Amino acid sequence: MKVLAGILSALILLIQYPLWLGKGGWLRAWEVDRRLSAQQGTNQSLERRNLALGAEVRDLKQGFDAIEERARHELGFVKPDEVFFQVLEPPRPTPRKP
Repeated sequence: MKVLAGILSALILLIQYPLWLGKGGWLRAWEVDRRLSAQQGTNQSLERRNLALGAEVRDLKQGFDAIEERARHELGFVKPDEVFFQVLEPPRPTPRKP
């Protein structure tokens, strides 16, 4: 009877091995689920970025306001009848080391 119990125990362990550690086992499924969640987060952030870029492209194609704003900001564009004022902040004093 002890031999039969030992054989059955060994068979149960052999059946459990693929369930937990095999190619399609629980540990592998948990790892894949974790990677899927991380990839979905990355995809969401990229989707938001793509929507923002698409809106910017539409603005640039439809009107000159977005182009003018970009030229003013990035290139320092000033119209002929405008006066440009640049306000500089005083530099912060660097802390002295004792």
